[in-house]
Amino acid sequence: MKFFRRIALVALGLTVSACATVDVPSRNLPFEPVPDAAIRVPDGYEALPQTDPLPALRISRVAVTVPRSLKVSESNSYLPKGDIVWREDPHGDRYAQVQAIVQAAMEQGSAGLDGQIGAHLSVEVQRFHALTQKARYTTGGIHAITFKMRLTDPVTGALLRPEKVIEADLKAFGGARALEAMARGQTQKVRITGHLASVIRQELTKPGSYKNPRLGLLQALQ
Repeated sequence: MKFFRRIALVALGLTVSACATVDVPSRNLPFEPVPDAAIRVPDGYEALPQTDPLPALRISRVAVTVPRSLKVSESNSYLPKGDIVWREDPHGDRYAQVQAIVQAAMEQGSAGLDGQIGAHLSVEVQRFHALTQKARYTTGGIHAITFKMRLTDPVTGALLRPEKVIEADLKAFGGARALEAMARGQTQKVRITGHLASVIRQELTKPGSYKNPRLGLLQALQ
């Protein structure tokens, strides 16, 4: 009787141990993708904010200023010292001449935008350094043009985007190539106006997309 009783106790013990939970080390388990709902940012880190695209603009006014504090140079050297160097118009008020060129370019580049956000575009010329006669008919060079742009709310005057300084350099033809360009109607004024129009168009529609090609221009001139 005692023998059968012991067998029954042993059998009962085996049954209980078989029902116990076995802890298997998780490092040996195959990789399983974690459900999306279970993913969270680890402690000590911050999730990157989702940036919304900038709203499309509609430019209702363009104002270009050329400060009288800029220095005008009439020196006929290769690289005259001055903020404003412009020779294609007859000798006269260079500030007014540069203002007219940049105004036309900004109006051309901002025309036709039909975004929902109305804006005023203000441009302040900081440098307008085209070629002298000597450089124009010999070596060529670079039209070095810099301006600061502001986009403001037409009603409140508040800035819609931070002010930005744009360096809009353009390769300037010299020698025979300059003469050929002028024969096709591609004067300095025409080329600079078209270039500035393209630059401001890029900045209004895709801010930061315009890259100053100065390094490439310098390499091309070497």
